[in-house]
Amino acid sequence: MSDPTRLPLAALLTLVSVLLVAFELMFQMLYIGPVPVPIGTVLVVVSLPWLVRTSVTEISPTAAGAAAPVAVWFVSVLVLGLFGPGGDVLLPGTWQSMLLLVAGAASGLVAFRRAVENLAASRAQQVR
Repeated sequence: MSDPTRLPLAALLTLVSVLLVAFELMFQMLYIGPVPVPIGTVLVVVSLPWLVRTSVTEISPTAAGAAAPVAVWFVSVLVLGLFGPGGDVLLPGTWQSMLLLVAGAASGLVAFRRAVENLAASRAQQVR
């Protein structure tokens, strides 16, 4: 990321990622009546691939650029989920928490893999 004009975009993308994690954690334990409705899982499945794609296309077209949003997501989930605001635990030991972690890991890794494959394919075309 040697281009200085990309630094504000990288900072904004990191901030958006952390805010999305906060929303995901807040809405993960949502109940409508007695029925659990883990909206955070839907948010992570949609937002994390978008963050990876945006990072690769707009900020850093490298494998590290693709991995950065996934790493920020995991760190943010652990910090906000276990040591939340005011000492609240936003990631209790329930199936909804496990669903959020598994869905985030799966969607993040699939998006990372696609980004790396696309980078490799574009570099292979440039060599030809």
